[in-house]
Amino acid sequence: MFSHFLQSLFLLSAPGGSEWILIILAVLILFGGRKIPEFMRGLGRGMREFNDAKNNVKKEFEDGMNEPRESTPPVTSTPTSSATQTSANNSAN
Repeated sequence: MFSHFLQSLFLLSAPGGSEWILIILAVLILFGGRKIPEFMRGLGRGMREFNDAKNNVKKEFEDGMNEPRESTPPVTSTPTSSATQTSANNSAN
């Protein structure tokens, strides 16, 4: 059963020479000669934007990994204000 699946899978190989010619002719007929360069430019822009976004995410990830960890200082009691200290010192005198 599994070998039958593999045999049918291998029949679906990449197109050969004559198949590529038929594919190119079909694309030319469907899109015409003027639309193909526009399509390729759009495809190129999309690939460039994807690679830029991928590189930005990779850079941010690496920067985050290389960033030193900041330890949080221990929480201490809040200091009293100078007005409170002055009134406490005056009452003590």
